[in-house]
Amino acid sequence: MSETLRPEPRPSRRVPWSIVGIAGAGFVLLLLFVLADRVVQGSSFAFDRRLLLALRGTDGAPVASEKFTSMVRDITALGSTTVLTLVVAFVALLLASTGRWRTGVLVAAACASGSWANALFKQAVSRTRPDLVPHLMTETSNSFPSGHAANSAIVYLTLATLAWPLLRQPAARAFAMAAAASLVVAIGISRVYLGVHWPSDVLAGWLFGALWAIGWWRIELRVLGGR
Repeated sequence: MSETLRPEPRPSRRVPWSIVGIAGAGFVLLLLFVLADRVVQGSSFAFDRRLLLALRGTDGAPVASEKFTSMVRDITALGSTTVLTLVVAFVALLLASTGRWRTGVLVAAACASGSWANALFKQAVSRTRPDLVPHLMTETSNSFPSGHAANSAIVYLTLATLAWPLLRQPAARAFAMAAAASLVVAIGISRVYLGVHWPSDVLAGWLFGALWAIGWWRIELRVLGGR
């Protein structure tokens, strides 16, 4: 008796998101390494000078009004250490008060460790602040990568991923992520407008912060038993 042939299984059409994620993280790490290596070697980027000069007049003054510049300072404050620390502390305490203390600890650990790692990164690269245009606020630390860009990405993207399972509607989830990303982008752009960072500093900060937030999000899923 001939054996009945079983139909061949159809190839899966599911996107291998784990592989895509690993590839994406690898690309971000490579780009971050290339940027840091160029900076350490003393190389400059043409877009750094062009973007900084495009935001200033011939006399070095900002192209927009003083009122707009004041608004930019308010936006940049949303990425300051003081504001971000308060946001993380309040969120962690709120989570702990609702019984989700493990999530609160993970959020605090992700944000605090990211800030420390970025500070060490700054010290290792030791890039000075831009001297191409006058600064519109006082800064004394190293320049690369931008702490405001990196830390705001870590905090606000972490909070957006934290809200993801609580929001059932796709539109609400999309809005949460878009709002967090828009805030991070606005803070980074404000640093360039104020003349205290090269655009490449901000780009590196965004890459570092986003990668750190996504990495800790994966850790949170595993620790809390999700997938």
